[in-house]
Amino acid sequence: MAGERSPVHGSGADQDEHRRDGHDHRRDENDHRRDEHDHLVLRSPEQFKALGHPMRHRMVNVLRQRPATLRQLADVLGMSKGTIGYHVRVLREAGLVRLAETRQVRGGTEQYFALVSRSFKVHEDAVVGPEFLINAALGEMLPDRPGRPSHTALRHLWLTDAEAHALEARLRAMTAEPRPTDPARGEPYGLLVSLFHADVPSLPPDDDEH
Repeated sequence: MAGERSPVHGSGADQDEHRRDGHDHRRDENDHRRDEHDHLVLRSPEQFKALGHPMRHRMVNVLRQRPATLRQLADVLGMSKGTIGYHVRVLREAGLVRLAETRQVRGGTEQYFALVSRSFKVHEDAVVGPEFLINAALGEMLPDRPGRPSHTALRHLWLTDAEAHALEARLRAMTAEPRPTDPARGEPYGLLVSLFHADVPSLPPDDDEH
């Protein structure tokens, strides 16, 4: 991620060296699970279990902005450093978060943690599928407030197979466009886009119509 520096090894970093070796191996495996756009493709139950916890989901969204220390995460999420450390460990064991660097500070060291990839993508064969993303979006949604932009709607379209594939391609291109991620320039908004085969029975033509 942007802003990372080379690790600085010191007394505090040595204690974590063995665990880092294990995570480096897991990171090598994850490299083979990325698509051509450098998305980490989510498929394993461990990954979905790790992301399914509301606190860990929020933590991932915070780390999308930049690498952070346990103290920084604890401050912004309003949790104790020990609790944050536990959730970071779960995310690391699932191969979603890595130790980015260790900085020397007054009185010891500070470890910075980062996401292993700039973005995640659910594998098309994953058991949880779209409902995982829908539940994640519901967990992020804040109540509507006057004057705050928001729009949620459900529509049904009758499309041919070719039209459905064309619309899917347009939606994929739209969601793949780069979006600003600098928290200094605005507030966070979520965009949930879903094209799905709907369970809506189709009435045949009415023979009584003239």
